[in-house]
Amino acid sequence: MAHFIVYIMICLLLILMDTLEMLLSFLAPISMVLQNSATVVTVQDEEEKVVPGEVKVKVGVVFDLDSVFGEMSLSCISMALDDLYSSRSYYKTRIVLHSIDSNDTVVDAAAAALELIKKEEVQAIIGPTSSMQANFIINIGDKAEVPIISFSATRPSLTSHRSSFFFRAAQNDSSQVKAIGAIVKTFKWRQVVPIHSDNEFGEGIIPYLIDALQEVDTDVPYQSKISASARDEQIIDELNNLMKMPTRVFVVHMAPHHASRLFTKAKEIGMMKRGYVWIITDAIANLLDLIDPSVLEAMQGVVGIKTYVPRSKGLDSFKHDWRKRFQSYYPRRKEEDIPEVDVFGLWAYDAAWALAMAVEKAGTDNLRYTSTNITASKMNSTNYLYTLGVNQNGQKLRDAFSNLKFRGLAGEFSLIDGQLQSSLFEIVNVNGNGRRNVGFWSAESGLRRKVEESERSAKGLRSIIWPGERIVTPKGWEIPTNGKKLRIGVPVKHGFREFVSVIRDPKTNATIDVGGYCIDVFKAVIETLPYKVDYEFVPANPNFSYNELTYQVFLGKFDAVVGDITIRANRSSYLDYTLPFTESGVAMVVPMKNSKKTNAWVFLKPLTRDLWFVTAFFFVFVAFVIWILEHRVNEQFRGSPLDQLCTSLWYSFSTMVFAHREVTLNNLTRVVVVVWLFVVLIITQSYTASLASLLTVQDLKPTVTDINQLLKNGDNIGYQDGSFVYEILKSLKFHDSQLKSYESPKEMHQLFTRGSINGGISAALDEIPYIKLFLAMYCSQYTTTEPTYKADGFGFGFPIGSPLVPHISRRILEVTESERMKKIEEKWFKTLKECTASKVAELSSTRLSINSFWALFLITGVASLCSVAFYVGKFLYDERTRWQNVQSPIGERLYKLVGEFMKRDQRAHPLRRRISINGVPFNPQAIVASDDDHPRRD
Repeated sequence: MAHFIVYIMICLLLILMDTLEMLLSFLAPISMVLQNSATVVTVQDEEEKVVPGEVKVKVGVVFDLDSVFGEMSLSCISMALDDLYSSRSYYKTRIVLHSIDSNDTVVDAAAAALELIKKEEVQAIIGPTSSMQANFIINIGDKAEVPIISFSATRPSLTSHRSSFFFRAAQNDSSQVKAIGAIVKTFKWRQVVPIHSDNEFGEGIIPYLIDALQEVDTDVPYQSKISASARDEQIIDELNNLMKMPTRVFVVHMAPHHASRLFTKAKEIGMMKRGYVWIITDAIANLLDLIDPSVLEAMQGVVGIKTYVPRSKGLDSFKHDWRKRFQSYYPRRKEEDIPEVDVFGLWAYDAAWALAMAVEKAGTDNLRYTSTNITASKMNSTNYLYTLGVNQNGQKLRDAFSNLKFRGLAGEFSLIDGQLQSSLFEIVNVNGNGRRNVGFWSAESGLRRKVEESERSAKGLRSIIWPGERIVTPKGWEIPTNGKKLRIGVPVKHGFREFVSVIRDPKTNATIDVGGYCIDVFKAVIETLPYKVDYEFVPANPNFSYNELTYQVFLGKFDAVVGDITIRANRSSYLDYTLPFTESGVAMVVPMKNSKKTNAWVFLKPLTRDLWFVTAFFFVFVAFVIWILEHRVNEQFRGSPLDQLCTSLWYSFSTMVFAHREVTLNNLTRVVVVVWLFVVLIITQSYTASLASLLTVQDLKPTVTDINQLLKNGDNIGYQDGSFVYEILKSLKFHDSQLKSYESPKEMHQLFTRGSINGGISAALDEIPYIKLFLAMYCSQYTTTEPTYKADGFGFGFPIGSPLVPHISRRILEVTESERMKKIEEKWFKTLKECTASKVAELSSTRLSINSFWALFLITGVASLCSVAFYVGKFLYDERTRWQNVQSPIGERLYKLVGEFMKRDQRAHPLRRRISINGVPFNPQAIVASDDDHPRRD
């Protein structure tokens, strides 16, 4: 609609110009008074400079001639033509400039272009100044086949016209968005707010900027549009709105004079202080030299993207002569008012130089316009475009201009698809009365500190002085001190209040307090942040499910959600989670039953079969050792062979209950008995404990071990009301009639008590934190079993892209690893303990094996064998005269040794052979020396 209105206005203006032209032919004396405001101006009377024999080629120029930018641009164009023709005097063509003032309006710019084409029949037009003016002129040039060459219309959408007669001798605004994205990525800012003019120029770069920021995982939560005609009060209102938001990184894209007002007001309200980040596009950074020093004072700390212009001898020479030559064009300008030439002036110089070369190359064979074939109705129409002619030399000039390549003042001049190619940007930092270089950016090497690209080139940027004269990089966001508190949504639970508890006034229903394990963890995390965060807990609708609760953050009803909220993939599409602060997983809890079956032989179970055999063997072995050591000196171990066998076995087995009464006389025997008694003590005590556990401790086992068993039997299974576990159960093909919900541990226990037959449940599926709390209350009755499903635990939820998320996640790690977390757990889960079927089964089924006692048996065996070996060795030494008699056969000698070993030891001390029989002392010396006699018992 706006284009249509402009079009109508232009047509009406041109009709009025035709009418005025007819009147002026009769009123010549006053023609200058009535001349249209779009006055034709010829710079320095170019016609007088044309040498005879050279062809004059008309070229139009459409600028705001009264502005500094227009004067600088027109001067650069004129200087380019002077320099070219003075260095190439052999050229047969000479460009004659016809400049028309656009008055900085779209209508006047379009009217000027029509006037230049229709009246002056120019071969090309340099200009206009702005992208909005170029939007309409491009169509005019395309229809008349007149090349339109702009060095300042940078809006990306101009390429959508796809006109082969439009050339942009400047960089496209979209070429710098990657550089902005690289800066944002380097400093790890998660959110950026663009501030741009509310017009086609300001909006043109935004889609490309948003795409570049999203590539580096940066969100654009808001776009600030400020009209170029906005009053100071409106600018301040918009800046105040930005101050209430957490984002502190702003990208400004607007005209320099518009940006000057913005930064001045930002300085006034305190947005140019510590913590803020301001990035300006090349639309402002390229013209910093034209900005008033008082405005630069307000822009301290701003980072800008500036077109890089490489130094050259030609550029140095041009800058050296610039002031003198500019003043020759505009003598009214004072020395101090002469502007510094910027990159737009250099582009204007290169564009004029290139156009002069293209005109010479295209030739002058046909510089005329031919009228198009139009009908009578169109001839009489008010549409002024119908009467435009077609430039016969336009296509040749277009082709010649497209193929030009040379090194100009601004760098390499090369057009691809009518667009000047960009290669390198300079990153500048506004500081003091000017700017300082902090680095460069190119698509090939990214950010670097030096323009020369090499392996040793340092990546990144030099130190930047940010607003507030701070070197420390701002974090890019903060909780607004003049904004509202964060609204933290919390679920309202009827059970498991240990996690989240909302206490209300029974009369007014007002919230009195919000507590619980999750709430205390959140408070502890917030307290560790290095900055203050104001927040308030807002209880959610009790009827909300957890999915509905988290979705309220996406809708903007809450600034965050805190509670027993599980991290789920489906919720992450509209929510950003922190790291979890609880154990993760989903498990099944089932009742336990006693599977123990007792019988008459239960007393054999404490020991394994191997241990029984080894123990019995050592009883016999110890009996044999005691007989060897005692039968020659102790009358109680004498007698018939059967008596000796029974006495030895009796003595050994009686040690099992410590009922042995026989006196041992041999010291070696006493050593063996002491060791054996210690072994017997350990075995009997262990046996007693194991038997007691078998008889008293229940052998508890889960009633259900497989969830598929529930499906097969059609049993009911429970889940917590509102939990995502319902979705898991549905995915496992459970019917709704089998699913029973509960809201508290008590209600869960009641469902288990009733059982599936009576409308209860046979098992329950829930998250591990809830199960641990339930088992703490009913540990002896329930346990967990397979399967265990993966879940990511409880986390806090924030809006997508919230800068709080990484900060709180890091603080969660600190809190969970500190003593503070243990205190919180002890506060809410005092009785919490592990209670699993595996541990109960391990306790009830433990049996004693030989692995637990082999060392004791080894000690007993070694002590016994050593004692026997010593005793036998001593016996052989005492009887050496018998077995060393070589006159007797060896068999006979062995027989006599064995016989002697079976007899009493007559050499033993009498006290060691003294015994008591029936309480009467017995004197061994009274024993008859006969080896076959037995002691008398009186």
